[in-house]
Amino acid sequence: MDLKKLANALIPGDGLLPPEKYEELFPARNLEKGAEVTRLAPSPTGFIHLGNLYSALADERCAHTTGGVFYLRIEDTDEKRKVDGAVESVIRSLKYFGIKFDEGAEIDSPLNKYGPYYQRRRADIYHAYAKKLIEEGYAYPCFCTAEELDAIRETQTENKQTTGYYGAYAKCRNLSEEQIYKNLADKIPFVIRLKSQGSIENKFTFRDSIKGDITVTENDQDVVILKSDGIPTYHFAHAVDDHLMRTTLVIRGEEWLSSLPVHLELHKVLGFKPPRYAHTSSLMKMDGGNKRKLSKRKDPELSLDYYREAGYYPEAVIKYLMTVLNSNFEEWELKNPGADYREFKFRIDKMGKSGALFDLDKLNDVSKTEISKISEYDCYDFLNGWVNEFGTAADKEHFKDKEYIISILRLIMGVGGKKRRKDIARAEQGIRLMDYFFDDTFTPDRNYRFDKDTVNCVLDGFAAAYDPVDDNQTWFNKLKAVAASAGFAAETSEYKKNPEAFKGSVSDAAEILRIAVTGSANSPDLCTIMGILGGQRSVARLANAKL
Repeated sequence: MDLKKLANALIPGDGLLPPEKYEELFPARNLEKGAEVTRLAPSPTGFIHLGNLYSALADERCAHTTGGVFYLRIEDTDEKRKVDGAVESVIRSLKYFGIKFDEGAEIDSPLNKYGPYYQRRRADIYHAYAKKLIEEGYAYPCFCTAEELDAIRETQTENKQTTGYYGAYAKCRNLSEEQIYKNLADKIPFVIRLKSQGSIENKFTFRDSIKGDITVTENDQDVVILKSDGIPTYHFAHAVDDHLMRTTLVIRGEEWLSSLPVHLELHKVLGFKPPRYAHTSSLMKMDGGNKRKLSKRKDPELSLDYYREAGYYPEAVIKYLMTVLNSNFEEWELKNPGADYREFKFRIDKMGKSGALFDLDKLNDVSKTEISKISEYDCYDFLNGWVNEFGTAADKEHFKDKEYIISILRLIMGVGGKKRRKDIARAEQGIRLMDYFFDDTFTPDRNYRFDKDTVNCVLDGFAAAYDPVDDNQTWFNKLKAVAASAGFAAETSEYKKNPEAFKGSVSDAAEILRIAVTGSANSPDLCTIMGILGGQRSVARLANAKL
């Protein structure tokens, strides 16, 4: 059979460049030895999840800690799943978490010399390489209908055989030249399949950059490489793209391990040196004492929108993921307090070989720590950004008074104190912690532990004595006097010596004031709170809180 003639019949187009020309157009990158070229290659479906961020962080760190390149490629071969604005959403979401691309789709970069970065715009490239495979006898046309393929699958299932198009089931593999050209003349739709050279009887050892040596069975499936509309399948497109974009390391989920033999064979028949593959473990969570994979259906925390809407500090999410990615990151951070996480020497071989446990409680702790490190001004910017996107109308109005918010944040964050407070884990939580500083979001509480006369005595007494200019010591001395007049021990030591003689200690009297002013029995320094509220509002709250 004249394979060159067949290739021209199956993939016409004298304008196609030969594969050798593409090798010239996309030469090896001029990078230092050891520099990694990595990529994120999502489908434009509009849903970007924690797993994408997890992989993107590993890709970005591997590239940038080695002086390499991290690029964005869009695998849009499935037109039905495409969502308008999805690519911009990917870029925007990852940028929020500090993940930036050096080149790629919708990236304005002088490095953009290996595109197009959308697969649907690379049809001529795929056709050129598919044509080459046909000419060399590594690919052939398949005219099987969907019904015929279903029948093959049913037979294999009944016989408890591996399903797929291979061996005796590959009906079009050995069609005669006459039959092929008759089918073409009859305009019967066809796909182009790989003519696999492998056998499931053969096994070989593959070195995974994360999991180490794994035993793999050769591919014997005649997989589709070009669909009937001329659009490539993922298997074929990724092999061509990773080669021409000079990708050195592909980091992807372990669910792709089953496709590894296909991908290795495609690189082999195409004459490409394959990139190194690193298969990440699935993100897991504890559920009822058992580990399971995070699920789109069950777990809202899988969506990146969850972290933005809840207001997690972006760097906290990244630092937490770094602890999941590299187990020695926490130890490094303890030895390098205040250092930028980008200074950590990320290593792909330090990634876990089995399921990575994602712990939302630990993320909350990391987020509290990270927020406690920033200035009150940076915290304002962070919270204000969340308010502008997700806050209520009242929140937006409150944040117009920047200096007032700053004064609240100094208190909540413990700025200027011996030890910074860690009260804020998320923007939403931080905003709600400030609600009692505003009359329209203040929720009064009358849940006192003492009788009406005692409560009113404390509130009336302190309202009469309070002066906004008092310092903390003067303020506390007045509280002790009011407490004593209401039957409380002015000194804690007195109460401890003879508790039966008092209604409680001065701290109990302070609790009455705290509930009246903030609506809660727990709060930061009450004197400072009343100073921020101002004398008139503070006294009004004391009056309104009487029983």
